Amino acid sequence: MTGLKRTPLFKVYQNESKLVPFGGWEMPVQFSGIKQEHEAVRTRAGLFDVSHMGEVEISGPDALALVQKLTTNDASKLSIGDSQYSMMCYPDGGTVDDLLVYRTGEQTYLLVINAGNIEKDLEWITRHQSGDVTVKNISGETAQLALQGPLAEQVLQKLTQTDLSEIKPFKFKNRVEIAGIKTLVSRSGYTGEDGFELYFAAEHAPVLWHRILDAGKEEGVLPCGLGARDTLRFEARLPLYGQELSQKISPIEAGVGFAVKPEKGEFIGREVLARQKEEGAPRKLVGIEMIDRGIPRSHYPVFAGEKQIGEVTTGTQSPTLKKNVGLALIEKAYADLGKIVEVEIRGKRLKAKIVKTPFYKRPR
Repeated sequence: MTGLKRTPLFKVYQNESKLVPFGGWEMPVQFSGIKQEHEAVRTRAGLFDVSHMGEVEISGPDALALVQKLTTNDASKLSIGDSQYSMMCYPDGGTVDDLLVYRTGEQTYLLVINAGNIEKDLEWITRHQSGDVTVKNISGETAQLALQGPLAEQVLQKLTQTDLSEIKPFKFKNRVEIAGIKTLVSRSGYTGEDGFELYFAAEHAPVLWHRILDAGKEEGVLPCGLGARDTLRFEARLPLYGQELSQKISPIEAGVGFAVKPEKGEFIGREVLARQKEEGAPRKLVGIEMIDRGIPRSHYPVFAGEKQIGEVTTGTQSPTLKKNVGLALIEKAYADLGKIVEVEIRGKRLKAKIVKTPFYKRPR
């Protein structure tokens, strides 16, 4: 796999995992197996290397103005120590990327963007840059680990004096010492479970990886790959860029309109997104459950009678539900719960019904 980028942890797990190309990176898809890793995160905890993600720092007196212009959510509501889920959109409402926005200082914001979009996003951000603001790509010097699952806090607490229970969802603390390493600790994740995302200097990645796995031995913490990350986020109906969101799919169509705030004032794509939010988008992302035997996969066409009404964005056999389920982007007129549609799988049309999502919600 020549020409692919590697995270600072590549050497640690290159012989312990199955590696695949992903968004220009060589990444572990699994360690012990997708089902085992999925189950570890749902019942105990799992540790992911997500250092391939991009980090961009926006700072200066006009930092907030730039973040507001670029993103759909309202960053003016963030205090230092807050984060929010947001999107960057094109003028026609299509999605440049989905991201997390962290307010790290009075005039400083950290944008965490998708690995495969780093160059495209940076070009988009700098193209719209104006006023007294500095944009810095710190992806290369930043490592990111995600410890996810109901026992995540219990495990991580062993490595720090900071009371982690004080960090609430979508809040973070900066310069927390985890195993002696200064870390931004965010209560967030991409699995539908409780957990933390940790940002720190890249050179410390191998040490922190081993220390967390050692601390979690008793609890049965497993190293996890992209395979389980995908099945976990899918069950929780969290969108994946390139599947549920893309240049041709708006946040409203993808069902993440909660992160679109037209009332905050001007931003790129506002006009189209405000109209879609008010009138409804022409297409809708729905959950489907197979009635006939077959697994719906990405890009399989979906039919109502002889008419193709859309396509599957993600589908799999859900490890938690043990059912063949999918997300499909279809015409709004056919999106009612309980409606029977057909998915074309290897040339055969198989019945499925439209069901409620998320497929999985963690017990409170």
